[in-house]
Amino acid sequence: MDTLITLIQIAIGAALINNFVLHYFVGICPFLGVSRRVDTAFGMGCAVTFVISIAGTLSWVFTYFILRPGAPLPGWVWRALGGDPSTTVDLSVLSYIVYIFVIASSVQFVEMYVRKFFPPLYKSFGVYLPLITTNCAILFACLEILKHLQDPTKLWGLHEALTLAVAGGVGFTLAICLMAGIREELDMCDVPRPLRGAGISLIVAGIMAMAFAGFAGMDKGIENALGMLLK
Repeated sequence: MDTLITLIQIAIGAALINNFVLHYFVGICPFLGVSRRVDTAFGMGCAVTFVISIAGTLSWVFTYFILRPGAPLPGWVWRALGGDPSTTVDLSVLSYIVYIFVIASSVQFVEMYVRKFFPPLYKSFGVYLPLITTNCAILFACLEILKHLQDPTKLWGLHEALTLAVAGGVGFTLAICLMAGIREELDMCDVPRPLRGAGISLIVAGIMAMAFAGFAGMDKGIENALGMLLK
């Protein structure tokens, strides 16, 4: 049950408390660029969730077995080549390169799929679909997974990494859909000329960030509630 509580905490933290967009302010480019209509925003959120899930899974696999300090595969190769068995091989310096290749491959797969089966949605995305490759929210999730694989005493499992990735994608979808709904209403409002466009959008994003800050401490409350329930 401790594992279940941990996964719930990770999911709520990534989706609400520490929302990638509204807490860490990563992924702002598609958040502002594809949030003019709810249907387009939802499609973008689903695409990002899919990509971030694949990228998170693959980044955990590469990090756990190859990149982290003391990873089994490079250690085995080092010993097979006659290296000192007491030496700890650390390839984490290659993390950025590997993660970028993983994200780019995942985005390419999504782009081909959407272009073949959902042409109108593909056209509505425009340049923002291939720009998922440079969506720093996805890279941020991969780096968060790396951070939790560098301490050998507290290694994350695949289930924890996948929970973070999926919940981060759900949080991104929630944020961009809320933003799109508000911007659709703003189109019918008399916004002062100096604030039209990016100005009012950034103000709304700031207010949303303050609203999401109200979820702080929710994970501890759920942990205590589940702990009492399972006693």
